[in-house]
Amino acid sequence: MDIETFRDYCLSLKGTTEGMKWDHLCFMIEEKIYVIMSLEEGRLSIKCDPDEFDMLVARPGVQQAYHMAKRQWISLDSLEVLLEPELKSRVAESRTFVLRKLSKKVQEKYN
Repeated sequence: MDIETFRDYCLSLKGTTEGMKWDHLCFMIEEKIYVIMSLEEGRLSIKCDPDEFDMLVARPGVQQAYHMAKRQWISLDSLEVLLEPELKSRVAESRTFVLRKLSKKVQEKYN
């Protein structure tokens, strides 16, 4: 998947906004990041299910995300590390994990 297709997909998720933070492209819901990507390196980080963390980081091109909550965020070396359907699914899941941390009133706007 190329960066424009990836960007279009992220922005298609209800309530998603984009912005730049720390020289990284971020996709957010209610200003809470669910994808952060280095445009320079092509590396991206997403929130994951802690129960799947060990299985995910055992895969080539996947590791614990730097500076993020331990065992809750993974980093992918590039958009090509996962096949497109899985990447989309994991991005949507990351958004859901972040959304669940927000108030019930906010969650109702986006479910």
